[in-house]
Formats: sequence, structure tokens, C-alpha cells
Amino acid sequence: MSALAPTLQAFFTDRLIRQRNASDHTIAAYRDTMRLLLGYVTAQTGTAPSRLDIDQLDAPMIGSFLDHLEHERANSVRTRNARLSAIHSLFRYAALTHPEHADSIARVLAIPPKRFDRAVIAYLTEDEVDALLAACDAGTWTGRRDHALLLLATQTGLRISELLALTPHDVHLGAGPHVACHGKGRKDRITPLTQATVTVLRAWIAELGADPDAPLFPSRRGTRLSRDAIERRLAHYTTQASSASPSLRGKTVTAHVLRHTTAMRLLHAGVDTSVIALWLGHVSVETTQIYLHADMTLKEKALARTSPPGRPRDSRYRPPDTLLAWLEAL
Repeated sequence: MSALAPTLQAFFTDRLIRQRNASDHTIAAYRDTMRLLLGYVTAQTGTAPSRLDIDQLDAPMIGSFLDHLEHERANSVRTRNARLSAIHSLFRYAALTHPEHADSIARVLAIPPKRFDRAVIAYLTEDEVDALLAACDAGTWTGRRDHALLLLATQTGLRISELLALTPHDVHLGAGPHVACHGKGRKDRITPLTQATVTVLRAWIAELGADPDAPLFPSRRGTRLSRDAIERRLAHYTTQASSASPSLRGKTVTAHVLRHTTAMRLLHAGVDTSVIALWLGHVSVETTQIYLHADMTLKEKALARTSPPGRPRDSRYRPPDTLLAWLEAL
């Protein structure tokens, strides 16, 4: 076994879990990055992951891996930067335990994150949401599950990781109906439910008839759904719903788009951005400002309050004093 394998294991058990007490979400994200990286390097070198050495993960190899993420896996620049951040964290830990690889590690740590343009966020209109929900086949178990999941996602704005972690025990349908989740940044929050969502969830939980601690939205095998499974189902329903709502044909609908949709609904209802930040579990209210930039309705209302640019102005000179007025009249 090379130096990389024990270093990687110690990085997770010692640095992330023991020293940093990292959340399950962070550990899962770092784990996925390392699995992708080791798989790529093994394919390039023919060396088994357990036999890879630190020097084989040099700066050119890491750079090639990042290009692979963008161009072959079609990852966004944000995802590419998140993967690079996980790699940097590993190599900063390796620098402390393996100074003999200091030069190689320093070159990897010098790889910068890539700059990117901040695009206007995408969200769904009310008609598009209705078409998406109607595309779920209520005559099948899968369709009823997906309808409940998508309705809950668009009403609460839960992250995909939060949706996947829900159990029937987290859903409270009595007085003051709400869903409780343990979200990003180790924050617990409670999100209220509308009566329509309560009705659907009550019927779904009754049909599920599962252990209160089982997944709220399981697969056919009873296991927890994966992120990819939800995204595939969303793509499927978007294609079906595009016939009823043609505007969906030009949109890529993801679980995060549903989260944006919730925020825009709240914004259009006049809810303050600080409340929206609490609702969505944002660390900072500034994060919620992106919805103000994306909201054309608010911009159009502001424009309507201003004078049209083509309206002629009264540009006649008016003397500020009667004496000056007399002189002007001469």
C-alpha cells in the first residue's frame, strides 16, 4: 500500500471526522470527489487506487481531472470549483504528514478556482408548476410518490439532500402542520405546510405504511432515493409537461430550480427577504438577494413608477426672482 491510501483514510477519519467534526453532507461530498478522482487517475495510469502514490496525483493530473469534469462529465464551473476545494483540503492535510512530497503538493495547492459568470437564476411559473405536478401519473405508486415529492419540494424549497433525508417521523400533519429537517451547516429548521400539501402527504404516508424512521420517498426496493434518480424523474416529467406548458421546452428543471421557485413565490407574495432566508436556510440574507435580481415583476413595477424616457419635459427657464423676471421680459 502506497502513502496515498493511508493518508486518504486518515484525512477522513482524523481530519474531517475527529478534528473538524464535519457534517455528513461534507463527508459525502468529499467522498464523492475522491471516488471520481481515484477512478480517473486509475483509468489514466492503469494503477489500482490502493497502489497510487501522492506524486501520481500531481498538478498536471489534477488539472486534467478538472477538465474532465467540465468537458466530459458536463459539470458546471461551480461543481468543478467545489471538487477542487475538496482536493485542496486533502493536500493541505497531506502537506503536514508527508513533507517529502512538499513540491508536488505545493503545485496542486497553487491550482486556482475558475472564475465564472453569475447567471440569472431559473425558476418556474405557476402554470409550469401545475403542468409538472399534473405529469405525475396518480394511477401508479411511483407517480403518487413523485407527485408528493415534487409538491413538497416546490412548497417548502427544501434542498435535494434534505428531501432525501426525510422520514415520516419528520412530517407533522396535526395542528400547525410542518416538516422538520436537518439541513446544511448543521441547522435544524421547521417549514410550515399548506393544506393542499398536508392532504397529499397524509394520503402518501398512509399508503407507505412504513416504519416512521424509513425514507419518506423510497425507491421500489425500499431504499433511499439517490440524487440522480430524482433528477432523472424531473427530466422525465419536464418532457411530459412541456406539451401542456410549452415554455418548459426551453428550461432545464432540476431540484434546485424547484427551490428557486419557492423563493420567487414568497417574493411575489411580498415576503421580506430576511424571512425568505430563514425559510430556505440561508446562512446570510445576502444570498437571498439573487432573487431580487431575477424578479422581472418587481423591475417592471419599478419601471412603471418612473416617467417614460420619451416624454417631453418642460424645459422653459423660470427666473427665481421677480426682478430677474422683469429683466427677462425686456
